[in-house]
Amino acid sequence: MIKVAVTGAAGRMGSGIIRRITEQDDMEVVAAIEMPNTPLAGKDAGLQAGIDELGVKIVGSQDLEETLKASGAEVLVDFTIAPAAVETIKIATSCGVSVVVGTTGFSEEQMAENIKNIKDNNVSAVISSNMAIGVNVFFNTLKKLAPLLYDFDIEIIEAHHNQKKDAPSGTAMTAFEVIAGELDRDTEEVGVYGRHGLVGKRTKEEIGVHAIRGGDIVGDHTVMFVGEGERLEIKHQAHTREVFIAGVIRAIRYVPAAERGVVSSMNDVLGLE
Repeated sequence: MIKVAVTGAAGRMGSGIIRRITEQDDMEVVAAIEMPNTPLAGKDAGLQAGIDELGVKIVGSQDLEETLKASGAEVLVDFTIAPAAVETIKIATSCGVSVVVGTTGFSEEQMAENIKNIKDNNVSAVISSNMAIGVNVFFNTLKKLAPLLYDFDIEIIEAHHNQKKDAPSGTAMTAFEVIAGELDRDTEEVGVYGRHGLVGKRTKEEIGVHAIRGGDIVGDHTVMFVGEGERLEIKHQAHTREVFIAGVIRAIRYVPAAERGVVSSMNDVLGLE
């Protein structure tokens, strides 16, 4: 039985993850963490998630270290915000707890700190900007297509709900990095984020990245490869957050036996090249 701690336990993703874990035969929720000094402290995580009582009380993150040690958690799942996640990963790894992280918006410095803590504490980790199984097949497809369509214009368009805080999305940025990497282009030089005014002629090297925010869109990502007289579009649409949670469950199962001291991706979880 895999013992799992969930941060952001009362949020949409956290509650969904808790509900799905309780449906599995090989894992259980042993800790539920929310923001520091949360008014939800002491409430049952199961009832908060809309299911039966679990006997696991929500605690504030100021008590994270004590909670992880007392609960015997083996894996911590984090879907929060980048600054909070960095501290959470630091504490969890120092306690010898492996991590599954779907939080987005990490800076290069924050990701470097995450990797260092995972390596120094010799724990297993899966970090992905998008846990959806289909979206990781989407990334894998882009990796294979980009070298074939190197002379096409490339544009990335993402759309999310009006409550999303970061832009472009982590998924769009991963798509951008995958394509730029395969084409040996410097991401600092070729990324163009939206266009306005007299921008001049488009260069062949640039990769456009555009963000749309509105309503309750769960997550749409489209990559357009545009050539002379033809266009190829690769698209992934998430209709429900359950698609992300399905990937989280696979990652939880994968991480206990994963290589320690390194960050695995969903490619590793899914066995993609």
